[in-house]
Amino acid sequence: MSGDHLHNDSQIEADFRLNDSHKHKDKHKDREHRHKEHKKDKEKDREKSKHSNSEHKDSEKKHKEKEKTKHKDGSSEKHKDKHKDRDKEKRKEEKIRASGDAKIKKEKENGFSSPPRIKDEPEDDGYFASPKEDLKPLKRPRDEDDADYKPKKIKTEDIKKEKKRKLEEEEDGKLKKPKNKDKDKKVPEPDNKKKKPKKEEEQKWKWWEEERYPEGIKWKFLEHKGPVFAPPYEPLPESVKFYYDGKVVKLSPKAEEVATFFAKMLDHEYTTKEIFRKNFFKDWRKEMTNEEKNTITNLSKCDFTQMSQYFKAQSEARKQMSKEEKLKIKEENEKLLKEYGFCIMDNHKERIANFKIEPPGLFRGRGNHPKMGMLKRRILPEDIIINCSKDAKVPSPPPGHKWKEVRHDNKVTWLVSWTENIQGSIKYIMLNPSSRIKGEKDWQKYETARRLKKCVDKIRNQYREDWKSKEMKVRQRAVALYFIDKVFKNLQLFMENKQPEDDLFDRLNTGILNKHLQDLMEGLTAKVFRTYNASITLQQQLKELTAPDENIPAKILSYNRANRAVAILCNHQRAPPKTFEKSMMNLQSKIDAKKDQLADARRDLKSAKADAKVMKDAKTKKVVESKKKAVQRLEEQLMKLEVQATDREENKQIALGTSKLNYLDPRISVAWCKKWGVPIEKIYNKTQREKFAWAIDMADEDYEF
Repeated sequence: MSGDHLHNDSQIEADFRLNDSHKHKDKHKDREHRHKEHKKDKEKDREKSKHSNSEHKDSEKKHKEKEKTKHKDGSSEKHKDKHKDRDKEKRKEEKIRASGDAKIKKEKENGFSSPPRIKDEPEDDGYFASPKEDLKPLKRPRDEDDADYKPKKIKTEDIKKEKKRKLEEEEDGKLKKPKNKDKDKKVPEPDNKKKKPKKEEEQKWKWWEEERYPEGIKWKFLEHKGPVFAPPYEPLPESVKFYYDGKVVKLSPKAEEVATFFAKMLDHEYTTKEIFRKNFFKDWRKEMTNEEKNTITNLSKCDFTQMSQYFKAQSEARKQMSKEEKLKIKEENEKLLKEYGFCIMDNHKERIANFKIEPPGLFRGRGNHPKMGMLKRRILPEDIIINCSKDAKVPSPPPGHKWKEVRHDNKVTWLVSWTENIQGSIKYIMLNPSSRIKGEKDWQKYETARRLKKCVDKIRNQYREDWKSKEMKVRQRAVALYFIDKVFKNLQLFMENKQPEDDLFDRLNTGILNKHLQDLMEGLTAKVFRTYNASITLQQQLKELTAPDENIPAKILSYNRANRAVAILCNHQRAPPKTFEKSMMNLQSKIDAKKDQLADARRDLKSAKADAKVMKDAKTKKVVESKKKAVQRLEEQLMKLEVQATDREENKQIALGTSKLNYLDPRISVAWCKKWGVPIEKIYNKTQREKFAWAIDMADEDYEF
């Protein structure tokens, strides 16, 4: 039937359809009747859901008439418009048929009900949609349903009609494309979420798996935004006064700024030291005007009280800031970090350690430093040397300024440098410890120390022989090497009968010693000796102190004791923290409270056991088991607190951090953690894990230094 009908004229087609309609006339009428009844019920439900308040009767009638018209036409107005041209030809042929037959046939051909539903459902129910399905068009546009609609092929249409239909479908497709685009835009969202972990993995650059650059070359491409300068000075409010000899003196901006440095330290011990006061006053006067110099001649007559109180109030206000204010400051800092805190090095984003220039202030120094109190001047762009690659974009200096110099030196690792005015030392902006450059340097340091392991016995035998040398220079060199090797701390014993200004090794200097070390082993320095001794000691102590049956807290205590042995070897001492006694008291109170809880839990367990002996039922047995678990949990918590107290007491005057970060091969600690199931987080914090990412990835539990 499908091929022959393309050659029949329209009259044959009409006769065929007329005969077909007579066969099913009664059935279609019955179906139409039922459909109308169902439609009326649906209209009532729809009106209730759409209109919460009653509307005028006339508007209700109009609405129903509109719906009836839609039903008679066999599709919505929107659907009609889309197939208008195609339906013109059909209407001529359908005039001879009854209106009910025409309606049913059009519904079938135009696919008013979705094609899958026509196929799946029985013929009698083909045009009865559920109320939920009927209400769908009220919730979303009809176009969404039409997007997936494909009209059924009309078997009797001629070639011209078929071409026309295809053109209409293409036009409809073009109109619907934006919607498909919108849908496509939503699709990548889950993909982006899946890709996020990949981005994080990409940020963790496994540089240790790549081929190293030739000796001396640090990078091939380097681009950064330059430093962040200290904010400009903000003058004090008019209400804050400076007094000299009891009288108010209005200071010039430069002199006032330096005066605030002293005022901020007014309660500090430094401002009572004579050398500090002398150096400060000398540098302060350099910033004064001639008039101020003539007026202010004695620091003892200066009154900085109001200034000091103002800064204390400012400090207190910062502490009392609301969460919103703190969040705003945090966001500003993060924005600054995002812009200036990273550089691009060899196509990888690397974190910069200290991108902010230190603000001006007063030099403090250690102990009784002769330059304490001197003015650390404000660093300007004209003091700054920028280092980047030739093909990189040079960072722009602040408006009205220029850089001192721009270099393209890929044999150094610094990004920015300047010379400070107190000691004349060069300051640098470098990369973060987690960067490739820093990691490579650490890795190389520990590998050199490992090489020393192969020849250390030979070196020790040699310097012991040299102790007996007749040449004083050789003998001093051998003793110095012994000190380096053994980190001997009682040097005062060897200073007898010598004046304080006398050299202990008067026939030896660092150049001679370093040359001798290089002769013994390539790359050998005093620091390599120190690194070797620290690392080998840690490895030996961990083997001796770690018991396989210990729990995690006990194993961590063993690790800290091994680390402590290294710190003592390296003479890494510290003064007990000021808050040590208070923190120990708090910890002890926690231990006492936990002991009380444990005693109560044990009494409860004893009572539960007694009840279980009498009752002998499942319920009391469960109670006993529950009480047992509670006792075990409290015992573990108590032991953890006691271990913490022991550890804290033993570390009171020992600095473990210095050796852990600078002298201990991190692969030893990583291997120990992997071997005994101790989380690496218990040994290294987040920053340290980033610094030693290469070691964490590289070492397995069998690693040997």
